[in-house]
Formats: sequence, structure tokens, C-alpha cells
Amino acid sequence: GVEEQEVASYSQAEVLRQKDFDTLTEAEMAEVRRLIRLMRLPAGMTRSRRARAGGHDQLDIRRLLRRSLRFGGELLVFSWKSPRLRPRPLVLLCDISGSMERYTRLLLNFAYALKNASTRVEAFVFATRLTRITRLLRSHDVDAALNRVTASVDDWSGGTRIGEAIESFNRRYARRVLGHGATVAIISDGWDRGDAAQMRHAIARLQRSCHRLIWMNPLMGAPGYEPLTLGLQAALPFVDDFLPAHNLANLEALGTLLLETANRRPVRRQTLVTASA
Repeated sequence: GVEEQEVASYSQAEVLRQKDFDTLTEAEMAEVRRLIRLMRLPAGMTRSRRARAGGHDQLDIRRLLRRSLRFGGELLVFSWKSPRLRPRPLVLLCDISGSMERYTRLLLNFAYALKNASTRVEAFVFATRLTRITRLLRSHDVDAALNRVTASVDDWSGGTRIGEAIESFNRRYARRVLGHGATVAIISDGWDRGDAAQMRHAIARLQRSCHRLIWMNPLMGAPGYEPLTLGLQAALPFVDDFLPAHNLANLEALGTLLLETANRRPVRRQTLVTASA
């Protein structure tokens, strides 16, 4: 009956949520892409510097003084204000190098879903260079948007220079897109042909500039995986959250993390190490 079909459909979706991207068939891959496009990750809310009238958080001194003029300077009516709440910005940095090729289309669908669910999302892709794709993702047609991205990126499935890409982001975009306390999520397997010292310097600067730095790695689903590449070894001391990204449930978990940490800064012990180095 109808109930049995609904249960079967739910069970199939649940299996796909937990299934490693590496093991998906073409039909399953298409269904996962569809599910990703339907995702609406909860955005963690943060307090804006601007306040709104009302509430009882704090006295609105300016409004209070203006009102007192009506009564000859007497403070007869108290005015209150509360901070406005707004979604904390999110910046995505997605690795589209050759080693990430099997995940690229899925991750771009993920970036598309996030961007079209919130105006406070910036998206970039990188292999040997960094490309901003935020505007390219603004479309009601996901395939058209992703085709524009593909046509605009020169280093698709090329080598990987993560440190160089992050350094480019720091230099060209950080001040513009991180100014309101953005969370940054890097999605990469960590394979890097660049200089480890450059990676360490660039990612340390990036972490200092953002509210929280997350690294999601699709290889973490492999049995016995350890982050032993030189690039990751250089980067991980400056990463606040190192998370898996090998299935749909992992991508959904990012929303939970963003919600839980929107108003909580991470403890960064390595800052002391850097300062004393």
C-alpha cells in the first residue's frame, strides 16, 4: 500500500545518506545529487551590530533622551533595544583538482544548494588557482549554473596547490568576505603539490581572520585513513574542526555544526604555540 511505499522510499533515502560517495552507482549518484539540491542546512544566527527597538536587552540611550525632550527633560518613558539577529556568513572553498574529481560534481551541487538557500554564502573553487563562483551559482537551473562554473574554471581536475589558493584568498577576498565573522569550510582531500610552509602560513592567517575554520575531507571514510600528507600535517594545527565528507549524512552534519557554533568561538591552543615560536 501507500504506507509501505513511503517506508521503502524512506529506507532507500536513509541508505543513500550513509553510503560512501565512492560506492554509488550512476543512478544512486543522480539521486544523491537530487537530495543535495533539496538540502536546506540551518544557518546559525549571530548578533548584528545594529539593534532593533523593543525587547529588554539594554537601554536605548539615544531614544530615551529624544523622548525625554517631550517631557521637559524628565525620563518618564524608558526605551529599550535588542540586537538584530542575522545568519552567520559561510565561505566555501572547494577542491576541484584531479584527486577530487569523483566528488566534484556532488560538491558543486552542495555549493549550489547552500548559495541558493542563503544570500550570506560565498563559494570558491581551486586546484592550482582560486576562482570565485558565487555569482555563477545564482540561478534557478542547477545544471545551467554548474555548466557556467565548469566553463569558467581553467584548472579543472588539474594539480593541487592548496596553500597557494588559500594565500590568494587571503590576499584578494578575505577582507571583503570575512569582515562579518564568517565561518570558512574547506572541502578537500588534502593532496597538495605546493610548499608546506606556504600552507602553514596561509591557513594560520585564514584561521585568524574567520570565526571558525572547518576542513571536510572525503577520504576520512576510508578504513584506516590517517591525514599524513605534508599539506594536511601543516594545516591541521590551525583547523578548528576536521570532519568527514564521504556521504550525504556528513554534508548534513555541517548544518548542525554551523547551528551549534554560530555564537561560540573555538578554543585555539595553537595560537599560543605560534606566538612563542
